[in-house]
Amino acid sequence: MKINLNHLSNKENNKGVEILSIGTELLLGNIVNTNARWIAEQLSALGLNHFRQTTIGDNSERLSQLIKEISKRSNLLITTGGLGPTPDDLTTESIAKAFNQELFAREPIWEEIKKKLRNKKSYIENLSLKKQCFFPEDAQIINNPKGTAPGMIWQPKENFTILTFPGVPDEMKAMWEESALKFIKSNFSDGNIFFSNTLKLTNIGEATVAEKIKNLLDLKNPTIAPYASLEEVKLRITTKAKSLSEAKLLIKPIKKELYETFSTYIFGEDNENLPTVLIKELIKRNESIVFAESCTGGLLSSQITSVAGSSKVFKGSVIAYSNEIKNLILNVPKDLLNNYGAVSEEVAESMATGVKNKFNSDWAISVSGIAGPSGASELKPIGLVFIAITGPNNETLKIKKQYNPLRNRNEIQRLSVNDCLNSLRLILLSNK
Repeated sequence: MKINLNHLSNKENNKGVEILSIGTELLLGNIVNTNARWIAEQLSALGLNHFRQTTIGDNSERLSQLIKEISKRSNLLITTGGLGPTPDDLTTESIAKAFNQELFAREPIWEEIKKKLRNKKSYIENLSLKKQCFFPEDAQIINNPKGTAPGMIWQPKENFTILTFPGVPDEMKAMWEESALKFIKSNFSDGNIFFSNTLKLTNIGEATVAEKIKNLLDLKNPTIAPYASLEEVKLRITTKAKSLSEAKLLIKPIKKELYETFSTYIFGEDNENLPTVLIKELIKRNESIVFAESCTGGLLSSQITSVAGSSKVFKGSVIAYSNEIKNLILNVPKDLLNNYGAVSEEVAESMATGVKNKFNSDWAISVSGIAGPSGASELKPIGLVFIAITGPNNETLKIKKQYNPLRNRNEIQRLSVNDCLNSLRLILLSNK
């Protein structure tokens, strides 16, 4: 099933592209919509104006109405989902209904589907599968090399084209690469590309970041957009250019200014995170690290070991949740625990020293605190956390943090881990 890619061009009236994700399971949150993100990345690489992403359930009337609306405002619609053989797979018939068009069986496609299924042990010929073979009369077929549900390229009206894909990510991606990419590139791309470079900052608020660079936020090309999560602020620099090299030249002076403005706040770019940055630096130094965790319950260790290659620097950790373990395993003196309590600067320092000595490591980080929702007192409220970092020279950095007590347990743990890793990053940065 080959498709003819000599399609009517819409370059002259490019109103933009929309992505439509179809499936009630998406609306219910049962499945994470990774398809829309992936398609958006592909569109950016082609320099296409991508204005909207919409998710809709398996309802034919609502789907048909939405497609009519999209056809009035966009040039190109890309859909995923609803191409299978089951009753709730309504995409193709709903699209046809939106433009008062009939569907016709494509017998060669039916033969192809049967051929694919005969190779499977569980194959039983089911006429419901034939539903996947019905398309508008003048639609071009997008072959599905990994599944049974083909898609289509269809222009139901002037200056509006629809491409349909199944919801299964592997199938959708294979179809995109095999057929759709060439079609979209030749019919909709103006030869430019979008290129984005994201700088990642921590220990600084989004509002502060925006205030410091307010003179840059009105730029048209490149553009700068700040957005925040719990642990970090991202600055996405995006430019449109004829080539990757041209795009990088355009953003170079912007990056330079941002690095000068935020210096130590920037810890990485794009797919980098604090664990990857730290591991890379420790490998370069040929130094090892261990942890002693209390309130984070292993989250710090989990962050490090999620990175491939962490075994080159990470020796291990002790999750010392009880005072008994702090004393028996980490050699925290009982008088420290009795006099200052487990959540204290003194105990955190002793935990770091104890785990460093136990594993004969270059670096050690300890963390102890009150993550809530219980265990707090007037002197030690929820969100109080002590961090200690000791290094090759046996000097110890002691850090006291008071996070907002209104934050939940998971947020306090995540912030604690972030401050552990970032504090070590800053120490290593100052010792280069």
